[in-house]
Parts: sequence; C-alpha cells; structure tokens
Amino acid sequence: MMFCRGISQFLRTVSNHRRWRFNSQAYYQIVNSTASLSISNRTSKVLGCRENYSWGLCFHYGVGRQIDHSATSTVEDPLDPFSLVADELSLVAARLRSMVVAEVPKLASAAEYFFKLGVEGKRFRPTVLLLMATALNIPVHISSTDRVVDDLAVELRARQQCIAEITEMIHVASLLHDDVLDDAETRRGVGSLNFVMGNKLAVLAGDFLLSRACVALASLKNTEVVSLLAKVVEHLVTGETMQMATTSEQRCSMEYYMQKTYYKTASLISNSCKAIALLAGQTAEVSMLAYEYGKNLLIDDVLDFTGTSALLGKGSLSDIRHGIVTAPILFAMEEFPQLREVVERGLSNPADVDLALEYLGRSRGIQRARELATEHANIASEAINSFPESDNEDVRKSRRALVDLTHRVLTRTK
Repeated sequence: MMFCRGISQFLRTVSNHRRWRFNSQAYYQIVNSTASLSISNRTSKVLGCRENYSWGLCFHYGVGRQIDHSATSTVEDPLDPFSLVADELSLVAARLRSMVVAEVPKLASAAEYFFKLGVEGKRFRPTVLLLMATALNIPVHISSTDRVVDDLAVELRARQQCIAEITEMIHVASLLHDDVLDDAETRRGVGSLNFVMGNKLAVLAGDFLLSRACVALASLKNTEVVSLLAKVVEHLVTGETMQMATTSEQRCSMEYYMQKTYYKTASLISNSCKAIALLAGQTAEVSMLAYEYGKNLLIDDVLDFTGTSALLGKGSLSDIRHGIVTAPILFAMEEFPQLREVVERGLSNPADVDLALEYLGRSRGIQRARELATEHANIASEAINSFPESDNEDVRKSRRALVDLTHRVLTRTK
C-alpha cells in the first residue's frame, strides 16, 4: 500500500509542476501517448548481445512499497554516478567498438569515429541505463536454487547492457545526421565526421549505426521493447523535421517547442529507461516511473547560451545562429514582444542574431529556462524516490546516483 501512496505522491508532484507559466499540455500528451503497459514474457536465445532472456514472470515483484526518502534526500557522502558503473561501461564500450565493424574500410572508419578511445564522450546515456538497471533489479524470492537465481541475474544484466549499447548507437547516429543538417564543424572537441570525411559518408555511417542497433534490438526478441525503441527512431526523424519545417507561428510556440524537444531529445532516454524496467519484469507502474525519470532528465538548452565552444565541443550559440529558437529566447519574447518580429524573420541575418541576443541579455529568459529545467529535474528525482523500497545497498546507491545526475545536468558546463 505504501508503494501505491508513493505513486499517488509522484502523480501529485507531476500535477503541481505542470502548472507552469505556459501551457505545456501538448508535451505531456505526446510523452504519455507512448506508454504501453503490457509486459512481454518469453525465453529466447539471441545473437549480437549474447544469449539473453526476458523474465516477465519470475521477476514480477507483486506489491511494492515506497522507497525511504532518506536514501536520496538526506545529506550523504558525495557519490560519483560514473564511477559506480565504470567497469561495466568499459565492457559496453568494447562491445560497441566490435559491433560497429564494417566490411568496407572507409565505412568502418566512419562508423567507429565516435566510439574510439578518447572521443567516446561521457557516455551519459549508458551510465543512466546501467544505474537504472541496478536501481530496479530488486532481489526477489522465487522457489529455485541460488545457482539458478544467479544465472537469471547474469542473463538479465546482459540484456539490459544490450539496451545501453543500442541506445548509444541510436544516439551517435542521430548526432552524425544532425551535424550534417547543421553544417557542424566540431563535435566532442574534435572535427565532426561530416567535416572530416564529408556529408555523404557521415549520413551512411549514421544509417549503418541504426542498422546495427536494429539487429541488436531484434536479438532481444521482446516485442514491447522493440516497439518502444523503433518508435524512438521515428520520433528522432519527426523532431528533426519539425525543427526544419516550421511556420512563424510554430517557431514562437512553447507547446510546439516542447513537443519537438521530446521527440529530439527525451524520447530516446525515456523509452530506454522504460525498456530497462520492462526487461526486469517490473510492473507497469514502476516502468512508467522509469520512463518519467528519463523524460524529465535532459533539459539543457541553457548551455547553448552560457557554455563556450571549447567546453561544449560544438559552436557556442549554435542553435540561435542556425535560426533555431529555444526556451530562453521564447521566454525573452514574452518580456519583449518586439523580439517576435526578429525571430519571425528567421535569424538568418547576423544583425538579427545580435539583436535577439541583446534582448535575451536584458530579459530573464535564461533564468526562466533554468527554472524550467529545475522543475523537470525535480519531477525526475521524485520518480526515483517513488520506486519500490529496497534495503539493498547497491540499489540504494544507484538510486542516489540517478537523483544526483538530475543536479549534474543542471550545473554541467559541457
């Protein structure tokens, strides 16, 4: 019953945070419409991500309880989320490098470009997913030998690692395609692939990574998980198209912006978090909490205005200089209606960009965008705090780390 109260508390928290200064109802309609509540249960031997199983029945936890909030809310020793899964991340990274090998040398060089040592980035998404796997893999009591339980746990972890690998391949593929569309010259502190090898090869490399991700996804033989991540790829394309083909009215709409942001950024990590929960045999309610955490985690438009080119590994102010309107500008527009006319001209003229930045500097746009990001971070944290209770130290550490990541997203400079 306590877990039911925890869910109710989370829903009240979400409801309170929905009372923003603008109408974001469309955003929540979009993200909630992707939720599917059935759990697939089958036993399958697979290729690509090692032999794996989906434990829909034996990992069903029944009635859960609300987590002790002191596990994540009291003052505790600092925790580095990345160090908790460092060894596992190395294994995932090694498998990723082996999964993107291609027969054609030039394609192989392009496909592995951002998987090579030194340019892998922080591997933020795999870190989130591995932490989520530990946070939700609550020990269960089933009538079986310890050896069988251990084997099940190993197989489950292998499948969840596969989700982390698939997610990273989809993410990198989207970066390659985005850099082509944006004419980007740098990425992760090095030359972007399109700048180094050309647009055509960059597009083909992105397509190749998506195909590898699809093969790995099919190997899981879990129809609900396959459907979730297939929908993610559709969302990425939809979001990019929404960004490219907008009317002047849409460019100035916060609802449209939030919908596009979900498609381009939040859909991948939110549905991947949900896939982690589904593979663990979690209930529909817990799976949705995992989804809510991922959905509200990645809100970082403020960095486009406060970071530097060197820190971000891409052109500072890249969005606005490409005519892309984000939350800080939209908020500034509410204070300075004359900014709307500048935005509607398309921001293709450098003088208009400078004028827009001047208005932004005089407004509370960046501050309000930070407040918006903080509201999302609070919702994400509350989702973790609403997970079923566990006394397992590894589970509690992982949950603390997931909450910590919500704060790191808000304060990071790169």
